[in-house]
Amino acid sequence: MPAIGIVGAGLMGSACALRLKQAGFEVCGYDVEAAKLAAIEKLGVRPTESIAAMVERCAVLVVCVFDTGQVEQVVEGEGGVARTLFGKNEERVVICTSTCDPDRLAALAQRAQARGVRFLEAPISGTSRQVAEGKGVGLIGGESVLAERAARVLDAICPRRHYLGAVGAGSRAKLAVNLILGLNRAALAEGLVFAERVGLDPVAFLEVARGSAAYSQIMDSKGALMAHREFRSPLSRVDQSLKDFRLMLAQASAKGQELPFARIYAAMLEDCVKNGEAEWDNAAIVEAIRRRG
Repeated sequence: MPAIGIVGAGLMGSACALRLKQAGFEVCGYDVEAAKLAAIEKLGVRPTESIAAMVERCAVLVVCVFDTGQVEQVVEGEGGVARTLFGKNEERVVICTSTCDPDRLAALAQRAQARGVRFLEAPISGTSRQVAEGKGVGLIGGESVLAERAARVLDAICPRRHYLGAVGAGSRAKLAVNLILGLNRAALAEGLVFAERVGLDPVAFLEVARGSAAYSQIMDSKGALMAHREFRSPLSRVDQSLKDFRLMLAQASAKGQELPFARIYAAMLEDCVKNGEAEWDNAAIVEAIRRRG
């Protein structure tokens, strides 16, 4: 099996690396933070000193960084994929799992193609734990031929996936999914705080809610974290959710649409960040609701 590179050894990068190792791939890893690189090495990932070194060893690079700017840096920055390929008459496939600005990502893919970078977006719906368990849903954008060419890698990372069209379509779908998901988190958090304030035990009430018409999958993935107030070992972080909601609001504004619930939710995420909870699990939205008195 060919070697696959993972750029970004955070929650999603570690989950993708685990899936690829389980599928039999050799995996190389790179991260600017030495601690994250050391952690992913424990999964059997071979540490790499730079993106340039990874380009030399791997035909496919899976990018799992924080935001659009970091993706652009990986592809086009000093020591990035495109600059490493300059003058070599070679190609590399870059699969981006990050949730990004759809328009900037589409423009990046177009620029990069002329420099030997074949770009495929594959943002994944699901927490890092769900991705590690093979339960994440990939939202694929890019050339259909390229998606077929990368099928073995995609099969490992996200066995369930949807092909949505050109680069940008996957990110637009991911933002819409995350909008619904985030508001479900907020609804659950508000319901648990309300139940607690009127005298119910939140842990016991969560089981009642699970068996009611109000049930949603968010109760399974985030309910216990909210009820027990356990946020320090995140599956998906507050600052990542805030980044996504800011992208949603910008995209909606460009289309002339107001997103009233999303605006309130983003304000509550900002409250979490101001209270030092940026790196907590995004179930901590319940704390922002508690602080509203």
